[in-house]
Amino acid sequence: NDRPHLGHASTTVWADVQARYQRQQGRKVFFLTGLDEHGTKVQQAAEKQGVSPQQHCDEMAPHFLALWKALNISNDDFVRTTEARHKEVVQRTLAELHAKGAIYKKKYKGWYSKSAEQFVTEKEMVDGRFPAHFGEVVELEEENYFFRMSDHQKWLIESIRQHPDWIRPVNRRNEILGALQRPLDDLCISRPRARLAWGIPLPFDADYVTYVWFDALVNYISIPGYGEERFNQCWPADFHLIGKEILTTHSVYWPTMLHGLGLPMPVCILAHGWWLFNQEKMSKSLGNVVNPHDYINRFGTDALRYFICRELQLANDADFTEERFLQRFNADLANDLGNLINRSLSMLQRYRKGVVPA
Repeated sequence: NDRPHLGHASTTVWADVQARYQRQQGRKVFFLTGLDEHGTKVQQAAEKQGVSPQQHCDEMAPHFLALWKALNISNDDFVRTTEARHKEVVQRTLAELHAKGAIYKKKYKGWYSKSAEQFVTEKEMVDGRFPAHFGEVVELEEENYFFRMSDHQKWLIESIRQHPDWIRPVNRRNEILGALQRPLDDLCISRPRARLAWGIPLPFDADYVTYVWFDALVNYISIPGYGEERFNQCWPADFHLIGKEILTTHSVYWPTMLHGLGLPMPVCILAHGWWLFNQEKMSKSLGNVVNPHDYINRFGTDALRYFICRELQLANDADFTEERFLQRFNADLANDLGNLINRSLSMLQRYRKGVVPA
């Protein structure tokens, strides 16, 4: 719903480093990234600009592609969830689950987070209030379709315990296991077209569109070719790399959806911490997001990539300041590593005939 910032860049750089390393080891790699283009926030952003949602997405996509090029990202594919190849698989998975009786319709009254685009419950309140990352929460009553996610709770708990490295780091794993000690609600997987027109229509009821997360998560199997022979070469994925704010969708919603479809889970979900800016969470509303292009233009691509890999943490949040960036740039790159390379080249030139410094 907006241009890319340091958070987008960081996850993608981490994925790129992993992909490059695995290729160097001689392994076949399929590295996928892309854009989730449906949902309320995108529709609202388009309305604010006075354009259609599709036009808004068409204007946003080049900014991400340009940043990935500037960061030397080596992805093998780039998905936009408005593409026909993705939408077809979303509708097919919905039809499969519906045919199995895993999707049903009911009236529901509850709390809805506009920011997270999901229904939340009072169990998620802290000291009588919903956490700030849910944004504005309103009471909503409407009829929708639900996925029987609760049927998979016991299986999910056992799977997480049997595969201790599936959710990393360990504090994220413990967080999910703690949440699963409470009864798991079924997942609302639709929105009435009367309220939200911007989405993939349900194959069994054209008056509804698909819930944005059910749509977005399916990209992990739609682009590798779910239903095609080539799919078995890519799935299960070895890594999903994500920010910690979308841990629940990836480690509860997604595996139960896969289990309902009879597919194996990804091998590992790696959830990193947030970037803070002067000890505050980066947020467009606070106006403290970092534009990666600013640092690429001033210091170069490799300097920013190095800083991201050196500073971004798994178990905790990391603080971004220009002073911290300059410290890494001067101490690590210019001084330590720079001097090491310079001395190594000088020694090669001095002690080995015919060797020319790069």
